[in-house]
Amino acid sequence: MQIPQPLQISATDFWLLSHRTDSALPGYLMLGSKLPTNDLSELPQEALAELGPLLAQTQKALQSRLRPNRLYISRYGHSPGHPIHFHLIPVYDWVERLFWSDHRYRALEQFAEASSEPGTDGAELTLFIWREFCERADPPPIEGPSVADVIALLRQAMGS
Repeated sequence: MQIPQPLQISATDFWLLSHRTDSALPGYLMLGSKLPTNDLSELPQEALAELGPLLAQTQKALQSRLRPNRLYISRYGHSPGHPIHFHLIPVYDWVERLFWSDHRYRALEQFAEASSEPGTDGAELTLFIWREFCERADPPPIEGPSVADVIALLRQAMGS
C-alpha cells in the first residue's frame, strides 16, 4: 500500500512513519517496514537496529506533544502483501469518556467483572477506536488538534 505523502511523518532507510490512512483519531500512527516482509526475523540487522530507537522517539514525540492518557504500541497485521508494521494508538481522556458513554460498549463490562481490576483494558479501547474512528463513515467529533495539525506537529518533533 502506498501511503499518501500528506500522511507521511518521518522516514529512515528501512521504516516509514505515517498517520493511519483511514483513521479520524489524531495521532493514530503506523510504523511500517519499507521491505516486503511480514516477519521480523527476515529483516536485516540494520532495520532491526533502527526499529527500537524509532519507536522510542515516536513514543516520546506523541507523549510530549499530544499528552494521551495511554499509548498502545502493537502489531496486528498478517495480511499477505502488507509489510510488517506497528500501530501506535494514543488514547486521550476524551476518547475514554466517549467509550464509557457509549451504551454499545457496556456489554463488555460483563467480561471486566471477572477481572480483579475495575475498568477496561487495552483490547476494549482498541476495539472502540477501530470501530468508531477507523471504520465509521461518520466518526465522533474530536477534541484538540486535527489530524493535519497533528501530522505537522509530529513532523516537527521527529525532525522531518
